[in-house]
Amino acid sequence: MDVPSEMKALMLVGDGYSRTPSGSALEAMGPYVQLGVITVPAPGQSQALIKVDLASINPSDVAFIRGQYGQPRVKGQPAGFEGVGIVVASGEEPYPKSLVGKRVAFATGVSNWGSWAEYAVAEAVACIPLLDTVRDEDGAAMIVNPLTALAMFDIVKQEGEKAFIMTAGASQLCKLISGLAREEGFRPIVTVRRDEQIALLKEIGAAHVLNEKAPDFKATLREVIKAEQPRIFLDAVTGPLASAIFDAMPKRSRWIVYGRLDPDTTVIREPGQLIFQHKRIEGFWLSEWMRQFRDRRGPAIMEAQKRFSDGRWSTDVTAIVPLAEAIGRVPAELTKPNGKVFIRP
Repeated sequence: MDVPSEMKALMLVGDGYSRTPSGSALEAMGPYVQLGVITVPAPGQSQALIKVDLASINPSDVAFIRGQYGQPRVKGQPAGFEGVGIVVASGEEPYPKSLVGKRVAFATGVSNWGSWAEYAVAEAVACIPLLDTVRDEDGAAMIVNPLTALAMFDIVKQEGEKAFIMTAGASQLCKLISGLAREEGFRPIVTVRRDEQIALLKEIGAAHVLNEKAPDFKATLREVIKAEQPRIFLDAVTGPLASAIFDAMPKRSRWIVYGRLDPDTTVIREPGQLIFQHKRIEGFWLSEWMRQFRDRRGPAIMEAQKRFSDGRWSTDVTAIVPLAEAIGRVPAELTKPNGKVFIRP
């Protein structure tokens, strides 16, 4: 396939990190990325060049373009951590060369040539050749949420308790975990911000769905925790909500933070619980999990593809926005609940 010398891309406006905390809502794209034309990059020896068919927008992408993520921005480079497309060129190493011509799900990682562009660069080891039965929408969202869901549910199973807690219960990630939990008899306790999300999440597999905005939320939370005794807390929100949940949890509980949707200060209400109740606070980052547990990576990838292929999993789609319209449309689309937003170059 002929590769052009230039491409359109949404390029980062900022550089490095931002020192100003911000919330999860993306009020506008313009302060963070701009649409422009840039040279198509050449893949390194261990890399693949992908013609992007569809790119996803995750909360981590929003945090990254604002300078709030765990890796620095590079001004003028394309944003976007994840997508699906065809490998059109590669480095000289055997595995990258074997991917040429294949449709892959990919994560750009630290390549700094993101998926919000006509072409992206990814390490070949971060490219997943896809089954023909996997839709592009599922392929473009194959890595960040599905692999995180499988990895974190594995933590839940290892702990041994049937009940566990999740914030941001209506997110795509939590829906995937709830489905896994239902299949294996586990009991997710999830929090949401809208009553209309409750019925859907119970149907998917949540044992309890609590509206954090309800006036009786804290009392209900303590009742549910007392009855269910959950010891794993998978948290994407932090802030006052997470503080209240962790404070109410029983001895030997683990608070696992994988996101920060709430920029407010996160308080440990009773530090003595860490000493006398043996509670723990830790973080989860998929990139680190994939490096640390390489033996689990392959089986998790195949499990995710099978689930998307046979219909047990499906990516809810809010909108697919053309690259040329992304600056104007994406912020409003991201405010709509219960689905993912994609960019199509």
